[in-house]
Amino acid sequence: MQIYESAEDYLEAILVIGQRRGTVRSIDIANELHFSKPSVSVAMKKLRESGHIGMDQDGAIRLLPSGRAIAEQIYERHRMLTDFFVFLGVDEETAAADACRVEHDLSAETFGKLKEHIRETMRPRAEN
Repeated sequence: MQIYESAEDYLEAILVIGQRRGTVRSIDIANELHFSKPSVSVAMKKLRESGHIGMDQDGAIRLLPSGRAIAEQIYERHRMLTDFFVFLGVDEETAAADACRVEHDLSAETFGKLKEHIRETMRPRAEN
C-alpha cells in the first residue's frame, strides 16, 4: 500500500509522543509537528480509515500493527541518519532536520547498505 510522507510523519510522531508521554492526543501531534488541529484531525481520520491507528472513546490515539511497523521503520531511519550526520560533524539540529527530509526517500536497499556502513564505521574502536 502506498503511504505518503505526511502520513509517515504523523505515524512517527504518534510513536515518539507515545514513548515520551504514554498517551497521545490530536493536540499533542499538532504541537509536535506545528500543524493546525483541524489538519491533524483530517489526517487522523484518514489513518483510522486506512487501519493504521485506533482511537479510544476518550480521544487517545494508538498505533495499530500496520501503523506501528511504518512508524518504527521511519523512526529507525530518522535516528540512524541523525546519528550518522552528527558523526560527520553536522550540528544536532541540522542533522535531525536533514534526516527528516532524507528518511522518506531512501530505498530499502540503499538504507540497508547505509545501515551496514554506519554500524561498521561507528562501532567503538575497542571492538575492532
